[in-house]
Amino acid sequence: MTQQRSWGDLKKLQYSMKLHGELHELYEKLCELTVVAERKKLRMVIENPATQPHYLTTYWCIKPTVIDKDRTDDGDYYKKPTQYFFIGFKPSFNLVMEPLDFVETRTIGNTKATETTSRQVERSMMHPQYARRFIKKYILPASNMKKG
Repeated sequence: MTQQRSWGDLKKLQYSMKLHGELHELYEKLCELTVVAERKKLRMVIENPATQPHYLTTYWCIKPTVIDKDRTDDGDYYKKPTQYFFIGFKPSFNLVMEPLDFVETRTIGNTKATETTSRQVERSMMHPQYARRFIKKYILPASNMKKG
């Protein structure tokens, strides 16, 4: 990374160990949460980037159920490929027949922090239209779709 250009090997190794420790902790928490959901028969959707290489794609035993290669097709800010893991249920795969409102596309590299959120939070935000369409497409049963 550019900000590490002037770092010595020792500092880079220590930073690498810190990041690996955080990754291990988060992976463990995700596995624990998924075990609880499976045991209690809870429904859960996990959303994560689908870029390669990726920790969940490489090491996790559960395969993504849906991979959305272009989120702008359903009205999101970002094109970024995203994988979704459906735990405790199968997605509906409903056809959503409603017009899309125009949403200006953003790029991850140009994302800036705001007064209330960090750059990382801003990059993770999804447009409400995308969230609504996701719920209609994958979460709601087909019988609810006829009611609008």
